[in-house]
Amino acid sequence: MGSAQHAIGIDIGGTGIKGGIVDLTRGELVSDRVKLATPEGGRPRDVVETTREILTTLRKDQGTLPIGICFPAVVKNGYTLSAANISEKWIGLAAEQLFEEHLSTPIHFVNDADAAGYAETRFGAAKGVPGVVILTTLGTGIGSALIHDGVLVPNTELGHLQLDGHDAESQAAYSAMERENLSWEKWAARLQRYYDHLEVLFSPDLFIVGGGVSKKQEDFIPLLELRTPIVPAVHRNNAGILGAAALAVTFPG
Repeated sequence: MGSAQHAIGIDIGGTGIKGGIVDLTRGELVSDRVKLATPEGGRPRDVVETTREILTTLRKDQGTLPIGICFPAVVKNGYTLSAANISEKWIGLAAEQLFEEHLSTPIHFVNDADAAGYAETRFGAAKGVPGVVILTTLGTGIGSALIHDGVLVPNTELGHLQLDGHDAESQAAYSAMERENLSWEKWAARLQRYYDHLEVLFSPDLFIVGGGVSKKQEDFIPLLELRTPIVPAVHRNNAGILGAAALAVTFPG
């Protein structure tokens, strides 16, 4: 399994950290998905230590594989410039260097929605799609990936677009539906407003809906009336793992 066609992807979230070994030819996991809870408070050293535990499990008998890690933050030049649902100690941190020093290995560090978007471009719903594709992950917030002719434009953070005086994600993320006990119809009306705004700004050729709620896509996607085709992500909650692993090989650390 220790070939150039395999890499490890790790997806760090506010509640869980998960990882797996990815076959980059087929775009699928070839190991069990290992998941541990994100340490309470989400502080950098604690998160790194939990990541080490996952790596130790995945590396058994595998030799050295490229490693990609995705994270809920704007990531530029290895620094985390924001922190979504995780400790503010990440803001301005040389995160890639921190992981490399404590894991004693090179890594590729990337935004989590960007990793998911890259996975869908390589292995999923955006594969071979020309023009502008926007992936949105609907969860605690709204993550986004902007792709043009198969090329990822990083760190778009379209969940923070201002709509009606609020960050769009505060009104239209899946967490807003749960928090306010909205019906599918009422939540879809908020999504309609959000995707209408994205259409005006970007004139996209395809929307892809990711995040865990995408497995319930039949409850809300048919309620949307858009000019742009909109489809669920193929890889859902594994997309971050797949994309991080693929980026580790495409752009080695």
